[in-house]
Amino acid sequence: MSTTGLTATVVRLKLSLLRNGLRQSAGRRAVYLTSVVVVILFAALQLIGLIALRGSAHATTIAVLLAEILALGWAVMPLFFPSGDETLDPTRLVMLPLRPQPLIRALLAASLVGIGPLFTLCLLAGSVLAVAHGAAAYATAVAAVVLALLVCVALARAVAAANVRLLTSRKGRDLAVLSGLVIAVGTQLVNFGAQRLGTAGLGQLDPVGNVLRWIPPASAIGAVDSVGKGSYGTGLAQLALSAAAVAGLGALWSRSLTKLMTAPDESTLQAAEPGPRERGSAGPSRLLPQGRTGTVMERSLRYVWRDPKTKAAWVTSLAIGLIVPVFNALQGTGSLYFACFAAGMLGIQMYNQFGQDTSAFWMVAMAISSPRDAYAELRGRALALLLITLPYATLVTVVTTALLDDWPKLPEVLGLSFALLGAMLATGAWSSARFPYSIPQEGYKNVAPGQAGLAWISILGGMVSAALLSSPVIAATIWLNVTAGGDRWSWLLLPAGAAYGALLLLLGLRLAAPRTAKRLPEILAAVSKG
Repeated sequence: MSTTGLTATVVRLKLSLLRNGLRQSAGRRAVYLTSVVVVILFAALQLIGLIALRGSAHATTIAVLLAEILALGWAVMPLFFPSGDETLDPTRLVMLPLRPQPLIRALLAASLVGIGPLFTLCLLAGSVLAVAHGAAAYATAVAAVVLALLVCVALARAVAAANVRLLTSRKGRDLAVLSGLVIAVGTQLVNFGAQRLGTAGLGQLDPVGNVLRWIPPASAIGAVDSVGKGSYGTGLAQLALSAAAVAGLGALWSRSLTKLMTAPDESTLQAAEPGPRERGSAGPSRLLPQGRTGTVMERSLRYVWRDPKTKAAWVTSLAIGLIVPVFNALQGTGSLYFACFAAGMLGIQMYNQFGQDTSAFWMVAMAISSPRDAYAELRGRALALLLITLPYATLVTVVTTALLDDWPKLPEVLGLSFALLGAMLATGAWSSARFPYSIPQEGYKNVAPGQAGLAWISILGGMVSAALLSSPVIAATIWLNVTAGGDRWSWLLLPAGAAYGALLLLLGLRLAAPRTAKRLPEILAAVSKG
């Protein structure tokens, strides 16, 4: 097959995949058409906004920064959305007699078909129009848009080809679950950056723009600005950098394709004989208590480390619990009491404890025959959470205190955090037995269909109850802050809050244990639904 024929065939394959996907249901067609309309409208607004920047002193800085953000988005897209494009997996063509170079050209052409390339094209066109001045600059802009778009697409393909073994495996698909963390952290970073720019102005981005204009694909946008200012040699060098980036990414892509097409993987290699493994108490697990408590703690911690959904929930809570108080402190508008946000985010992990086990909960249920067994199970799970949450909440509080330089309030904020954490663990234990729900293992949903109401009742009701249970410590904190001379006794809130939180936790476990033992069949049915 000729190169031209192969390119046309792969492009038709991409269109057929898209068309057949839309034929599956009317709902899918409606969602796709709605997304197309929204993306086109957003791209049009961005295009108009970029054109409106013409003549602005910071137009070039914004344009090159936007180009690099687009390239970053294309680079991470295959990692978090591996199933978004069926042609991202070249191993589907491994049995065909195709050489890497013609295949690269064909896949590159197919990559230009879709909403993403159209959106990128609009933003790149607006970027070059914002900085182009003169006929030579407009001529350069045509080449710049083509090169910048090719860099973005080739970058996505090179990343996908280099990680295709991971992306097509179960662990790779589970990696997409962590996209929520990236979105959460990215939102906070964008919010922080926007506030800083709003107070300091866009001028502080100019040094960054001067560097980015030499990094592809932003170098192509910088070439248009350079040519418009009469620096033809500089513009040519910047265009050459983008062209070299396309060639380099193509070479990396070709190397990955050759390896995929010729190198064997684990499906074609004989499995190695498993060697002897020792089951001793090696590693950190030897520090855990002996007996059932230590076993339950180790199981819970292994879920945190190995289960993708559980890991994503923990990593997200850890990140947001640190970002909210620290970013507010860095902006100078925060309060030390925002450090309690870390305890609140981590305390949520105690809710729906049995739902995290999914259908495997039946093995746990077989070992629970009395309230005493249920108490030991819940106690081990709570201690596993405390092993992470206690030092982390303390660390976040200390860091926030250092940023705000408000050390006298550290004991009372720590006491309040410990009391809130104990209240959330207590209500979480009771809520896990009263309102269990299933967490689907596949996909992005965290609640099985038909159980959303249970999830809302479990989490929101538990959080409100935890806030009410913590009200004595909250009231004591307020009273000491408004009373003359109360600062001398505020340090007592640390031991009082810790003791009160521990008392709430013990009481919550005691109350939840009989209900857990009594409702085992209902819990098993609920968590196995998904």
